[in-house]
Amino acid sequence: MKVVIIGGVAGGASCAARLRRLDEAAEIVLVERGPYMSYANCGLPYHTGDVIPKEGDLLVASAELFRTQFNIDARVNCEAVSVDAAAKTVELRDTRSGEVLTETYDRLVLSPGARSLRPPIPGIDLPGIFEMRTVPDARAVRGWIEKGSQFLAGMHKYSGFQTARPKTRAVVVGGGFIGLEMAENLVHRGFDVTVVEMANQILMPMDREMAQIAEAHLERHGVRLALGDGVASFAKAAAGGLEVTTLSGAVHPADIVILSLGVRPDTALAQSAGVEIGERGGIRTDAHMCTSDPDIFAVGDAVEVRDFVTDEWSLVALAGPANRQGRIAADVIAGRNATFRGTQGTSVIGLFGGTAAWTGASEKTLQRRGDTDYRKIYLYPNSHAGYYPGAAPIAMKVLFRASDGRLLGVQALGLDGVDKRISTLAMALQLGATIYDLEEAELCYAPQFGSAKDPVNFAGMVAAGVLGGDMPLRHWDETKSAFLLDVRETPELAVECVDGATHIPVGQLRDRLGELPKDREIMVICRSGQRAYYATRMLRQKGFEASVVSGGMLSRFHHGVLE
Repeated sequence: MKVVIIGGVAGGASCAARLRRLDEAAEIVLVERGPYMSYANCGLPYHTGDVIPKEGDLLVASAELFRTQFNIDARVNCEAVSVDAAAKTVELRDTRSGEVLTETYDRLVLSPGARSLRPPIPGIDLPGIFEMRTVPDARAVRGWIEKGSQFLAGMHKYSGFQTARPKTRAVVVGGGFIGLEMAENLVHRGFDVTVVEMANQILMPMDREMAQIAEAHLERHGVRLALGDGVASFAKAAAGGLEVTTLSGAVHPADIVILSLGVRPDTALAQSAGVEIGERGGIRTDAHMCTSDPDIFAVGDAVEVRDFVTDEWSLVALAGPANRQGRIAADVIAGRNATFRGTQGTSVIGLFGGTAAWTGASEKTLQRRGDTDYRKIYLYPNSHAGYYPGAAPIAMKVLFRASDGRLLGVQALGLDGVDKRISTLAMALQLGATIYDLEEAELCYAPQFGSAKDPVNFAGMVAAGVLGGDMPLRHWDETKSAFLLDVRETPELAVECVDGATHIPVGQLRDRLGELPKDREIMVICRSGQRAYYATRMLRQKGFEASVVSGGMLSRFHHGVLE
């Protein structure tokens, strides 16, 4: 059996290595149009920022390693031009010499990845404007930075002034993973950074109120955000450098521009092969990663996948799913019965010591689908035991089915312990867990790592209290014209308060019940929701109709969570 695999990074490389382990006799040809195979593109921003100084550390496996260790015919600088599915051939072009060869196959695996979006914006091809997708991209940016730094240093020295050396300016276009990671690393390199994002938030998979926590965190670390404003044009500045003009007419000066506008599945080969392209623009496959042609498989960023929660077709450009898909395709080609379960988009990003992560459906996804059978809670548990030094709050939003408690999605941000909570909840979600399962989850505990009631348990307990009626819940958008009861301590009101709210500290509440109405619902607020819950339980047993405002003041003023 001869298998040709197009694309030598995450999906293709894992497919090739797995297939060799399963079938020593197979003839495997692995081609990559770029100069490197199996490189860590997720590490490119950190190489740019000199966190990973050596370029070689990004190269996971070379073509030579594939040849010597796996007996795979691995070819770099080799671009697949077209596929003849009827003849079962693929044309391969050497990108250096231009020579074109025709290779036959018994099975073909397409792993071409995705191409960066590069719209026809005026001036987009000017010098100093870069993308960040490949090792050569990172090399080009590092070279530009070093050249610019040397020039500015020379000018500063030549001028004879004793003033501080001016910061160089960077504009990052796009507020997704790569854009924000580049923003952080450019700040570390001494740049004055502005992020321009057409949407009204960064990190689009998150709900807006959660993304605002990350936005405030970035701004506290010196990153300027221009949200809800796309780029209209790029131009050379009269004084040197570049000018980025947005649709609103704002002009952002820059010495370097990083384009991070997102990606689109690369389906050119699939289209030449005549295989089905899905409604989202990706290659359509079944659960075995097989396309509409039984001898052609597809994996990675170029394919559409089923969303594990909503069962919708979706595009997910993540290394984890790509690697799993590559293994599954190899298993199926080798005669094993393997299936891809779908993806829930589990993701994490680190920014200036903080972490944002999520898994499953967002509320805006559920609302777009017209789904009303869900509830949400906001909570702010500590990352580990509060009495152990270094504990920090984790801002969590948990979505679950109102009818049966099934976990639907979680978003979390914090300075410590976010990643392991989302990883735990991602596994729970994939196994179809309910909030009641989270209540009972037995997780490791020591004071420096967690709490006896872990944030995962806490989320389940709060959600179970909501569905069980112990914790009637309201949200801030439901508090207009309501009777609000603030049960915080008096000094806390000097920091933030709610106009029109009746203030009775929770410790005084039993003695002051006569000040509360029995003919209206009382919505109780505190800083995070915990004292409001205590007050609500007491009030309801005293005959009052009371409910907790979820997340308290923290969910109203999310910007202060990570301070």
